[in-house]
Amino acid sequence: MVTFDAAEAGTPAREWSVDPRLHSRPALRIAAFDELVVIAAHPDDETLGAGGLIAMCHDLEVPVRVLCVTDGAASHPTEPRLAEARAAELASAIHQLAPGSTLEMLGFPDGKTDQYRDDIRTELAGRLRDVSPRSAIAAPWRGDGHRDHRVVGEVAAELVGDRTLLEYPIWMWHWATPDHDDLPWERMRALDIDVKTKSRAIESFASQITGTQPILRPDFLEHFARGQEFFMTGDHTPDREYFDALYEKSEDPWRFRTRWYEERKRRITIAVLPEERFERGLEVGCSIGVLTELLAPRCESLLALDISARAAEQARELGLSGAEIRVQDVVKEFPGGEFDLIVLSEVGYYWNAEDLRATTKKMFESLTPEGVLIACHWRHPVDDYPLSGDQVHAAIAELEWTRLAHHLEEDFVLEVFSKDPRSLAQREGLA
Repeated sequence: MVTFDAAEAGTPAREWSVDPRLHSRPALRIAAFDELVVIAAHPDDETLGAGGLIAMCHDLEVPVRVLCVTDGAASHPTEPRLAEARAAELASAIHQLAPGSTLEMLGFPDGKTDQYRDDIRTELAGRLRDVSPRSAIAAPWRGDGHRDHRVVGEVAAELVGDRTLLEYPIWMWHWATPDHDDLPWERMRALDIDVKTKSRAIESFASQITGTQPILRPDFLEHFARGQEFFMTGDHTPDREYFDALYEKSEDPWRFRTRWYEERKRRITIAVLPEERFERGLEVGCSIGVLTELLAPRCESLLALDISARAAEQARELGLSGAEIRVQDVVKEFPGGEFDLIVLSEVGYYWNAEDLRATTKKMFESLTPEGVLIACHWRHPVDDYPLSGDQVHAAIAELEWTRLAHHLEEDFVLEVFSKDPRSLAQREGLA
C-alpha cells in the first residue's frame, strides 16, 4: 500500500509535464453516453479528477449525476459543521461545471470506507441499478494510494457491469513519479478539457485550499491546472464470454467478409509473406477463418486458434485442407512444438501489457531459426482495448529479432519479424 503525507510537497507538476509519455496518451473518446455517473470518495474528488469530463458531458447534453460517498469531515476533524460546509462547496462546484446536474450525498464517515464497505456497495448498487449499459461510470483510480479512493474505486469496478469504467487519479500525481512501477501507462487515456471552468469550480472548496493547513496545497493543485484530464481504462482483458457474445449478436461482427478494407488488408498480409511455402504455421485469433482460408494453401500444416467456440465453428465449416481449427487461449495455454510461420493479426491489443510480453516471448521461442512472425493491428484507439496497435508492435520489437518488413498506414500497421536477419533476396542468394 502506498503511503504519503498531503502536508508535504510531492512530485512537482513540472516533473510530469516534461515526460513525453504524458503528452502521447491516446485520446479518451467520449462516446454517445446515455449518462455520466461520477462517484467520489470525498467532496472535491469529482472536481479534481473529472471536473473537465463533467463539464464536457454537460455541454454535450449528456445527463450528469454525482454520487459522493463520504461527508469529508475528517480533513479537519476539529472544525465544527465541516460536513455541511463541504456539501455546500460540492454543490457550488457541480453547479459551475454542470448546472442542473443531480448530486447525491451518501453521508458515510470520512476515513472509514473499509469498515462500511458492504453498506457502501449496497447503496451504490441501488443507485446504479437503472443506469443503462451505454452509460459511463467515473470513479477514483483503485491504485491512487488513498484508502477511501481504493475502496470506493474497487466497489465501483465491482458494480460497473457492461458500462464504461473511467478511473481518475488524484493523489497519484503527488506520491508517484513518471517512472513509478505502479503506473499503468498503457491504460491511461487523455481528455482535452476547459481548464478555466474546472479551475473556477476547484475554488469552491475553500475549506480545503485555505487556512494554515490546507489539504489541497497550491503546489498540489498545479497538477489540476493542465488542459487535460487523465483516466485509466480497459482494466479487464476481454474474455471468452465477451467474444462469444459478439458472435451471438452477429456471425461476422467486424464484417470481415463484406468490407473492402478487410479484404485489402488480408491481401497485403499474404503479399508480405517472405516464403512461398511454410512447414508449420500458427494463426492466433483466426476468428471466422477468412485469413485462415488464404494461409492454409501456403502451409503444409496450419494450426488456427481462437478463444471463441462460435467463431471457430464457422472457421471449421470452411473445410480447409491441412488446417486444424482449435478453441484455445494462447495466453493461458500456448501450443507446443516449433513453427516457421506465426500470424498475429488484430489480437495483441486485447491483452494487457504483461500478457503481451509473456505471449510474444513464447512466440519468439517457438519460432524456428528462419521462421517469421507476421503482426498486423488497427492503429486507432478503442476504449475497450487495454493497448493500442502501436503499443503492441513496440512491445514485439523489443525482442531480439529483425524487422524484415514494415507497412504503415493511418489505419493499421503490418510488420514481419524474424530471428534470421537476412532479407528474402539474401536468402535466395541474390544480394
